[in-house]
Amino acid sequence: MGALRDLREYIEWLKGRNKLVEIDDELSPILEIPAVLRQIMYNRGPSVVFTNVKGFPGWRVAGNLFPDITTFRESLGLKRFEEVGEFLLKFAPGQMPSGLMGKIKGLTDLTKVAGFAPKRVKKAEFKENVINADDDPLDKLPAFKTWPKDGGRYLTFPLVITRDPETGVNNMGVYRVMLLDGKRGVIHWQIHKRGSLAHQKAIEKSKDEMPVAIAIGVDPGTMFTGVAPVPYPLDKYVFAGSIRGEGVEVFELDNGILVPAHAEVILEGYVKTKELVDEGPFGDHFGYYDKPQEKYPVFYVEKMYHRDNPIYYGSVVGKPPLEDAVIGKAIERVFLPILKFMLPEVVDMNLPEYGVFQGVLIVSIKKRYPGHAKKVMMALWGLGQTALNKIIIVVDHTINVHNLNEVIWAVSANVNPQRDVLVVPYTHTDALDPAMISPSYGSKLGIDATKKLPEENDGKEWPEELVEDEELLDKLRSVINKILGENFDGEGN
Repeated sequence: MGALRDLREYIEWLKGRNKLVEIDDELSPILEIPAVLRQIMYNRGPSVVFTNVKGFPGWRVAGNLFPDITTFRESLGLKRFEEVGEFLLKFAPGQMPSGLMGKIKGLTDLTKVAGFAPKRVKKAEFKENVINADDDPLDKLPAFKTWPKDGGRYLTFPLVITRDPETGVNNMGVYRVMLLDGKRGVIHWQIHKRGSLAHQKAIEKSKDEMPVAIAIGVDPGTMFTGVAPVPYPLDKYVFAGSIRGEGVEVFELDNGILVPAHAEVILEGYVKTKELVDEGPFGDHFGYYDKPQEKYPVFYVEKMYHRDNPIYYGSVVGKPPLEDAVIGKAIERVFLPILKFMLPEVVDMNLPEYGVFQGVLIVSIKKRYPGHAKKVMMALWGLGQTALNKIIIVVDHTINVHNLNEVIWAVSANVNPQRDVLVVPYTHTDALDPAMISPSYGSKLGIDATKKLPEENDGKEWPEELVEDEELLDKLRSVINKILGENFDGEGN
């Protein structure tokens, strides 16, 4: 299967697999559609397209486009999400093959990477309709008000596209946008995000304005790229190409920003670099309202483009597990090979959906020396997205990190709080964490739930773990099967 071209092809692909339903009941994007979507997500339901959007004739609204991890993976033509990280690692220092055959293989791989670069086109489907700023284009979008006390309507899955003022690297991030009126919105790019970095560089270069574009409704690989914590300075369009298996077709706007040519909606405009205003409240994925605590830049729309019979895509967040749980699990799998390359002792990791991904990270390691678990904690707190994780639990490689009962057993049996709990005060955190002292500033908790070496245990050997005698179980299998049936596997399952 070739890469899905746009949102419309993705919707048809979902229909063909009975993963999407269309609803023609008249529903409003203000509270009603978000409430329906939450219940669908909590019950692990299908993707949805609402065809009768109250107050917005001619528009359709799509939601829950990532209904489960298997559907999402198959839409990208992947057997495993790890394939993407493994491929990108081929171009890490020291990873290129040597020798004649190796060079040939290397050239083949480089050709693939070249094929992942964005492809400029001279025509774009979103240019079928143009609305100028004087006509208040943002009022014409069926943007959601997700929770009753939100500060207004929001773009909840906008691909905010910028260009690094120094390097020209393309960035694409999903940063919520609060609509102030028909011409202006507030872009919530947090201080740790690439959009904020480009903004800061523009200020340092004494630029009063910074070009920005927002894309809504694109193919699933490009949507995923907007959320993925791609390490700077890797170009986001190149990463999108690696996810899709081919480069994204892009169109250059008048403001110089490259945007996906097959997007449903494009907003072209700019931010005034020194104009910052309050944003919020907003009901977020931690399950609380974010109240205005930080100021963010105002986005001024110059033009809105959209396709005929446009489809608006909006996500909803709140207490887990919602759609972002599926996206977060995909991120975990894509970046695991890269994490293992940087920290070879890592065996596996789990970002539990109820840990809201930035809250709790569980990692298993092949432990070799005293203090190894704490070394891994500190390394993770210094790396990209894992730097924002509040709580890290480290377990031995024999523990299945995806079995939370095994993890709880390891914490209960292996942890002496006085020795094995590490608190890092006054440090960087996720800007959305409601428990922190102030936005982006708080503390960390590390739990070493590995078995302790003598050096870590006052010179004493760790107790021997109970292990079943497999020969004895084999001898008794017929008796056990009489009681449990033929499903006995010898592991208590």
